[in-house]
Amino acid sequence: MTRWRITALAVLAPLYFTGCQNKADPLPSQTAPIVEVAPVIQKNVPVYGEWVGTLQGYLNARISPQVSGYLIRQDYHEGGVVQKGQVLFEIDPRPYQAALDQAKAQLAEAEAQLAKATLDVRRDVPEAQAHAIPLSQLDNDRQTQLAARASVEAGKAAVEQAELNLGYTKVRSLVPGIAGIATVQVGNLVGSSTVLTTVSQVDPIKVYFPINEQQYLQIAGGGASGKVDFLSHASMIPLQLMLSDGSTYPYRGRILFIDRQVDEATGTIQVVASFPNPHNLLRPGFYGRVRAQIAVLKGALLVPQQAVSELQGSYRVAVVGPDNRVELRTVQVGQTVGTMWVINSGLKPGERVVAEGTMKARAGMPVIPKPFVSAGNQ
Repeated sequence: MTRWRITALAVLAPLYFTGCQNKADPLPSQTAPIVEVAPVIQKNVPVYGEWVGTLQGYLNARISPQVSGYLIRQDYHEGGVVQKGQVLFEIDPRPYQAALDQAKAQLAEAEAQLAKATLDVRRDVPEAQAHAIPLSQLDNDRQTQLAARASVEAGKAAVEQAELNLGYTKVRSLVPGIAGIATVQVGNLVGSSTVLTTVSQVDPIKVYFPINEQQYLQIAGGGASGKVDFLSHASMIPLQLMLSDGSTYPYRGRILFIDRQVDEATGTIQVVASFPNPHNLLRPGFYGRVRAQIAVLKGALLVPQQAVSELQGSYRVAVVGPDNRVELRTVQVGQTVGTMWVINSGLKPGERVVAEGTMKARAGMPVIPKPFVSAGNQ
């Protein structure tokens, strides 16, 4: 029994002392996590504004006849390109041809009466001088001549008006552009109040877009350094147009004018721009987003967007100090520029922020920083 106890103590003693030694030694420190850090960049940043715009024809001409009558022909293809002066519709010309013939006949009658009155005056002048006829007769003949001459002038005007009316039976486009769908059919009775179709000049094409009052003051104020003088040099500011399919229109536009007042109901002011449209791709009624540089931020601080986390309206970044320890810092953000945030306050140029591995970066803990590689540079 005694031998067994000695043997047991001999076996358990090393285990006991080993366990005590393990408890006395401190736990090995955990390995610091690897994070990717990006420097806070300071540079001048162009500021862009973006607005939803509506496209309209540079000119939108509602085509209406100037005379009434029955429509006998449509001479254009709906949706096709038409030229200035091209005949689009024809109205029955027969009543107007008859009116022209009548006006010409009345003019001929007036001219005949004038010729007779002129002969009477020429004959009466020597007879009146010889006292063969009373002077009153010569006076009457001269008045008749004047009345006949006035009738001739009225007849000429009537003929000219009749010719115009006859010409108006061919309804022409007053502008070049794209003709819309006809609103009437052949055989309909039309008049001066009837809109037959609309022709839109689309090269160039106009874009209408509103900017709010705050943006207008920012753009036009000119007080801050770096602002673009939007009003004085509006036509020199290049505009981009993003179409509804997400593509960027290849041609740059320019501002034509800015409306005179702010709309009290919406708080916006209307801006009108024009874009070249040589292939007639853009059509009236399209929607697009107009983009233009409106300012330059001098010495802006930039960090990658993924370096900024947001919680209940508060924005934070993880700053890695010179000792490679993490400091969580609240910042104020501005606008986004590409994949970067503009930081208004809370950071200094050259500081390092965690761009990848922010979930592993806790306040006060050491990290192993590595340079951040954005997706575009991989």
